[in-house]
Amino acid sequence: MNFTSMSDFTPEQVSSLLDSALDLKEKRRRGKVIRPLESKSLGMIFEKSSTRTRVSFEVAMTDLGGHSLYLNSRDLQLGRGETIEDTARVLSSYLHGIMVRAYSHETVRKLAQYSSVPVINALSDLEHPCQTLADLMTIRERFGQFAGLKFVWVGDGNNVCNSMMLACALTGMQATVACPKGFEPDLDIVLEARDLACSVDIVNDPVKAARDADVLYTDVWVSMGDEDERDERVRALKPFQINSDLVNEANPDAIVLHCLPAHRGEEITMDVMEGSNSAIFEQAENRLHAQKALLLKLMG
Repeated sequence: MNFTSMSDFTPEQVSSLLDSALDLKEKRRRGKVIRPLESKSLGMIFEKSSTRTRVSFEVAMTDLGGHSLYLNSRDLQLGRGETIEDTARVLSSYLHGIMVRAYSHETVRKLAQYSSVPVINALSDLEHPCQTLADLMTIRERFGQFAGLKFVWVGDGNNVCNSMMLACALTGMQATVACPKGFEPDLDIVLEARDLACSVDIVNDPVKAARDADVLYTDVWVSMGDEDERDERVRALKPFQINSDLVNEANPDAIVLHCLPAHRGEEITMDVMEGSNSAIFEQAENRLHAQKALLLKLMG
């Protein structure tokens, strides 16, 4: 089984995975050591640099008794023209799992197609499902359930937004995406989420969208690879900043999420990021626990 998209899992599998993640988090806090992945190895291919993804996966494998290998794409034969298909076949003959952080989702798809071991999408241009597992874990910790919650994405309808729309469909949350014209999420993902019986609204008014929200979520306006469009993006997205005025439109106990790294003063203000509604750093910690649960499911 692979994890290339949130839609790879059923609602029941997502719920079970979150149960496992919460249990693993509690065990770690109590210092209880479990090593079910002893003698197992995870190869981690990075086309894009990372802080949270690399550290959380390496620590996760160590905690579970396994071993991780950092594989920079420039150091692999991929950098000299070897195909993804050949790379997948060879690496999967050595490893028990492959994690990839790629520019193109097609790279993830091909690795999964030709690998004989589980492949995990740790970010592509289309989705970021590992981040979404941590987001769902954080929401469940705060609210205890998903049914009836209003989830609001504010800003660029990017890969994280795509995965969260599918997550809302799998958990029963109502989803609203507030973004400027031209920055809407992937239409195929929107339609897929709606086919899964999720209410997904795409709007251009962040204030209206934020009213009665339980979860407000944003991400950077200029993602890796979009630097040439910086001025245009900042100009278009400036009205979609999460600030105290926007938070005041949401429910009093609403949480604010950001997958990090954050550009404080752009997509989110300092006071909101450090404020009482922020769950951003619990969210970051939960990358570790959610990914441990994922590794156990796929490689255990």
